[in-house]
Amino acid sequence: MKGIIFDFNGTLFWDSKLHYEAWREFSKELRGYEFSDDEMRNKMFGHTNSDIIEYAIGRKPSEEMVKKYAEEKEALYRQRCLLDRANLKLAPGATEFLDFLKEKNIPRTIATMSEWSNVEFYIKEFQLAKWFDLDKIVFSDGTIPGKPAPDIFLIAAQRINLAPKDCLVIEDAIAGIKSAKAAGIGEIYAITSMEPDEFYQNIDGVNKIIHNFNEINRNIFDNKLAKV
Repeated sequence: MKGIIFDFNGTLFWDSKLHYEAWREFSKELRGYEFSDDEMRNKMFGHTNSDIIEYAIGRKPSEEMVKKYAEEKEALYRQRCLLDRANLKLAPGATEFLDFLKEKNIPRTIATMSEWSNVEFYIKEFQLAKWFDLDKIVFSDGTIPGKPAPDIFLIAAQRINLAPKDCLVIEDAIAGIKSAKAAGIGEIYAITSMEPDEFYQNIDGVNKIIHNFNEINRNIFDNKLAKV
């Protein structure tokens, strides 16, 4: 592999539980009862807020509705993050792994379906500019189809000047794994931030299951590209 693309939520930042809680609360408001666990896995993670709201209400939402509920939900989510300072940190092994990528000058970026308000929050809280060119981060800007469409990973690969086949993607969501596979990504690793190993074992496209970033064999990268 010549470069790496990270999903963010549930991958670099293990925040899936906080998103679960926020969307469960808003799903009750939207349709009168909570999303089930299967709905959360298949219809929430990796999807845009617009897609999630459309699924919940069973029709195409207005732009005003999407904006209102998305802003309220994301504000609630960020508030929960700040109230849980002990867990407002990057995933186990992530800092050391990002330091390695930076030292070796290995192309890297983030491809997240989070909207800018959250991305801006992450940049500040995790000091992401230490490791990433912020202009290369791909996020949900209203023009990119949600995962499992391949677009976000195709754009991310292009931004780091690599073919998708030369990229490693780290994901935690079914939609994200399907998106990476559809984009022709060379290697796809599933990280068990919330789900057990068994959850990923039969998902088409997963090349390896990891439990933290210390488990990535750093020799997977083509160090001929690196500036040592």
